[in-house]
Amino acid sequence: MAEKLYGGAYLSPFVFAVLDNLTSILEEEDSSPERNNLLLRLQNCLYEFGPVLDDAELKQFTDKRVKKWLVDLQDALYFADDFLDELSTKAAVAAAQGDPGNSSSWSRLVDSYIEDTGDMERIVGRVESVVARKNLLRLKETAKVDMSWKIPTTSLVEPSEICGRKEDKEAILKLLLHDHDDAGDADLSVIPIVGMGGIGKTTLAQLVYHDDKVKEMFDFRGWVCVSEEFDVVKVTKTIIEAITSIPSYLTDLNLLQHDLKEKLSRIKFFLVLDDVWNENYGDWNMLLKPFQKGVKGSKILITTRSKKVASVVQTVSPHELSSLSDEDCWLVFSKYARLSTVSMQNPTLEKIGRKIVKKCCGLPLAAQALGGLLRGNSNVKYWNHLLKSEIWELSDDRINVVPALRISYYFLPSYLKQCFVYCSLYPKDYEFSKDELILLWMAENFLQPVGKKTPEEVGDEYFDELIARSFFQPHSTEENIFVIHDLVHDLAMIFAGEFYYRAGDLEKADEVDSKTRHLSHNANGNYPMSKLLEVCDRVKNIRTFLEINLNEWIPFNIENSPCNLLSKLQYLRALSFKWFPHESLPDSIGGLIHLRYLDLSESYIVTLPESLG
Repeated sequence: MAEKLYGGAYLSPFVFAVLDNLTSILEEEDSSPERNNLLLRLQNCLYEFGPVLDDAELKQFTDKRVKKWLVDLQDALYFADDFLDELSTKAAVAAAQGDPGNSSSWSRLVDSYIEDTGDMERIVGRVESVVARKNLLRLKETAKVDMSWKIPTTSLVEPSEICGRKEDKEAILKLLLHDHDDAGDADLSVIPIVGMGGIGKTTLAQLVYHDDKVKEMFDFRGWVCVSEEFDVVKVTKTIIEAITSIPSYLTDLNLLQHDLKEKLSRIKFFLVLDDVWNENYGDWNMLLKPFQKGVKGSKILITTRSKKVASVVQTVSPHELSSLSDEDCWLVFSKYARLSTVSMQNPTLEKIGRKIVKKCCGLPLAAQALGGLLRGNSNVKYWNHLLKSEIWELSDDRINVVPALRISYYFLPSYLKQCFVYCSLYPKDYEFSKDELILLWMAENFLQPVGKKTPEEVGDEYFDELIARSFFQPHSTEENIFVIHDLVHDLAMIFAGEFYYRAGDLEKADEVDSKTRHLSHNANGNYPMSKLLEVCDRVKNIRTFLEINLNEWIPFNIENSPCNLLSKLQYLRALSFKWFPHESLPDSIGGLIHLRYLDLSESYIVTLPESLG
């Protein structure tokens, strides 16, 4: 997992959201002077630090004090936003229960609430204290280059050909479509594609997978993303499901392998195992047992970064993928930047662009990301600003991210940064739904309204922009499903900071930072509920609680544990209760007044509490 170094790089839209909430409350005609005084102090704070955010976001790379200031600032703003959202919710409830034409009833309620709790005074004071520290950091207002333009979403098309990989494709096709002496007497050939991250291994495999000659040659084609966690049962199960298009509920490896062996015995198959990391020969040998008696000529194509993995699995010599030449990298960049006509009109852009491409070090993923960043933009000043950015030269041994990708994130519009960072909650290689992610963005208030567009329409535009900039990639076979490249996922993890946490087995609850606001877990169901409750004791202010990639809900082995869980998480905006084992939710869920997203898919729930009905 990439180390989390930078937080707060997406504060601008968050500040706007808090200001919007403030404005709606301040506009009430009968607001009390005491309340207005507190809210105006908070409003003044927000306006005060806004102009220096750009400078702070750049300096956090080299100055730990600035980085800490941004983290403290965002933490304070989270508290302010939670409190304002609570005020607005209570006000709306009071107005709905009283005279619709008279707001004094809810105004009195809110004023009384502020006076009784004292929370507002503490929250405003905390924000003021953090903002005051900015003067010690010598942050300055910056004349930022205009980045308000948007990528034309109408130009979002998948490339029909990949620059610089024609010979590689032909070499792989030759191995797939013909039998070779070096495969020996084996019925099955295993062909590795080896290369560094971001060099295009998966893209090459996809090109071959969808080739018409391959489709004609094999009775069955299947694609499995293996990733870092090599689980023989899981991979076997996924292959069976790919063949049958029906979910498999078998969990015993012996039964799974016999089932797979029977299904493969009568067909000539082509299987892609993408992103293989496991170097253990025993695991690999176990996985391949059902494949040995397939129809002769069956092939497995694997992609891996490790030559050792290739040496363990291969039956033919691996195909090593090299970096693109500068010219091929330029073709990738110009294609994604849509330079075919723009550069002819302004040759200066091509001159600058070629200098940018040299910094991509032959990695097509980096060229795609930077090309997407500049797509539709013909502003020479902007291009030069990107080329000469200090971020290219900033180095940190802890940051294993290609500088070009770091640049592509830094120059994202602020409204896209928080949407992208939110995806750090997903595991690597996770296949996510576009529609589901947009709903989560809506719940977190990430989508800035534009004219008469619905939030769903705005979210759709945001999502398409991230695709165009190569932050998201379409799934190789499934429509409306997307994945994130490993290196881009590392980028999201780095900028997630202290506010996002993706849990695995939750063995060490103290690893979770108390500032965490967004939590996901992809446990295997073997740890006790007490561990999860222990974590929630540390992160009582979280806004997101997502269950990721589970086939069964974690065991509720403590009496009333769902109630205990919800009682600890009063500020939730998004809650996933997939595979929930009971037929009804606890009534306490009605107390989650901030909740905007509730996922009950694949659960046993048949009734909802009256508070949600």
